[in-house]
Amino acid sequence: MPDPALSAAIKEAYASAPADEIIYHTLEFRHPDFTVPIRVVRDVADLTATLEAAAPLNPSTAVLFTGFAFEFSMPELGRAASPEIVISIDNVGREIMGYLDLAAQSADLIEVTYRPFLSSDLTAPQMDPPITLVVREVKADIFKIECRATYGDFANRKFPSEVYDAQRFPGLIAT
Repeated sequence: MPDPALSAAIKEAYASAPADEIIYHTLEFRHPDFTVPIRVVRDVADLTATLEAAAPLNPSTAVLFTGFAFEFSMPELGRAASPEIVISIDNVGREIMGYLDLAAQSADLIEVTYRPFLSSDLTAPQMDPPITLVVREVKADIFKIECRATYGDFANRKFPSEVYDAQRFPGLIAT
């Protein structure tokens, strides 16, 4: 099933894999205790790219993504209660470990946003809206960090999520 959030340019890049077009996979980790978000790109070099207008932090601003080695593992099919994505980041430094220590002492969850960029167009992510997940579990050692992230707690969301009141929906008032 096609993803309507993907731009036509990245769909073309996925389909044809041109040699002169690079797809940059980026992650942004946010937490209320972080002084700045952690932004990484799957590359050996840093990347400066512009965020989307609806970004939670620094909307429509060119930001720096630090080059790191990381991988995604897509959710396993089966009887899992909630689909889960595994993110592994190698060679993590003290700065990121310090942020994770802060987050571990807090009741707030870490949010992670995935944004793909094309080398030919760094003015906006090629997915709108980008995917935002909630980190449920973090394991860290001296070599890597492994995060397990989900799409959220759908079972405990209120339904319907929109409140229908007479002020916004005047047709509800009997005349």
